[in-house]
Amino acid sequence: MNIQDKEIKKLISKELDRQKFGLEMIPSENYVSESILETMGTVLTNKYSEGYSGKRYYGGNEFIDEIENLAIERAKKIFEVEHVNVQPYSGSIANFAVLCAICKIGDTIMGQSLPDGGHLTHGWKASMTGQFWNSIQYHVNNDGKIDLDEVKELAEENKPKLIWIGSTAYVYKFPFREFSRIADDVGAFLVADISHISGLVATGVHESPSLYAHIVTSTTHKTLRGPRGAMIMVTKKGIKKDLELPKKIDKTIFPGLQGGPHDNTTAAIASALHESLQPEFKVYCEQIVQNSKALVKSLIKNGIKCVGNTSENHMILIDLTPFGKGKGVFVQDALDEAGITVNKNTIPNESSSAFYPSGIRLGTSTLTTRGMKENEMEYIAKWISEIIKSVSHYELPNNKEERKEVIGNSRKEIKNNQVIKNIRNDVFELCKEFSLYENL
Repeated sequence: MNIQDKEIKKLISKELDRQKFGLEMIPSENYVSESILETMGTVLTNKYSEGYSGKRYYGGNEFIDEIENLAIERAKKIFEVEHVNVQPYSGSIANFAVLCAICKIGDTIMGQSLPDGGHLTHGWKASMTGQFWNSIQYHVNNDGKIDLDEVKELAEENKPKLIWIGSTAYVYKFPFREFSRIADDVGAFLVADISHISGLVATGVHESPSLYAHIVTSTTHKTLRGPRGAMIMVTKKGIKKDLELPKKIDKTIFPGLQGGPHDNTTAAIASALHESLQPEFKVYCEQIVQNSKALVKSLIKNGIKCVGNTSENHMILIDLTPFGKGKGVFVQDALDEAGITVNKNTIPNESSSAFYPSGIRLGTSTLTTRGMKENEMEYIAKWISEIIKSVSHYELPNNKEERKEVIGNSRKEIKNNQVIKNIRNDVFELCKEFSLYENL
């Protein structure tokens, strides 16, 4: 690394080692190729490019125009859509832009409840999307599947302007066709947020929403394995509903919500889309799902409860309630100490809270990027189950004042837990076998 700032270089090196010698299992993350890392660190970061191709507010953008056009054309081809905006800085901005483009403040929208696996920006009360708009939230059944009967009833009763389908913690395939019927019946725009599954959609491993939704949004850094950016895509069905929809989306991104795009990210998105067109990327996405299914099966075999007892994508939700409520924070800390990075997460019918939830969310995208397969999932499931059981005695106090002290004490004890230390060594050895970023 040709980094002159010694303090920053040291910290980056530490983070590189953490990623190399640990199992990153947060479903929102992935490892980009070294090619994409290089693209992100090019002279493109120097340019200012407010506006769109052929309509910039600054000079010197002829090559930036070509880069952005290339990203757009690739996305249109892959996702079978009519219009693409690749400038959103993040998925949250993309989703906020869609709401601003379609809805007036106070309009009714519908989205999946956050504790039930939905995303913050789909109208949850802590987000501006749940404060600027009248948000109706739908839920999942006990098995973790979206309650389609409730969705239909809520839509008919509230007549929303816009309905979201998509989530941040959902282990099943999305029922795009069923949502399309519901949205059409009440005259709503249907927006499919495929941030988590866009790589699977790009390769046909998951059904595409392009025939059913009016708009599709996606981040580019999860299963698509690109940089941290986002896209807004308008489908043929969307343009049929509103001919001005592409213009509304573009105007809302710029000048409505953002200034100049991050040109280095745009180029990296184009590169990620190019990678997704290669035959080996489909093999990769198929293996993601196979690994996810194998991991669930092995977890259950080792006495761990999983939401739905299955996975149809890259994601698994572990239900820790057999060991008590609010255990997610202890298990996350313990797994982290063992070099297995996951995140605490709510589960259907959560009895605790979003900050002290009763579940753990994990995924297989990054493990699959490293070349791991079903056999490795068995080892990893065994380690996770052993760690969960080794910290199952920790209890979250009902008294909120006592929680900080209890969690602090548990973290000290976890550092000296011999089971966790032994597994940390096993994780280290596995990671050496499936190397990462050998040239860094």
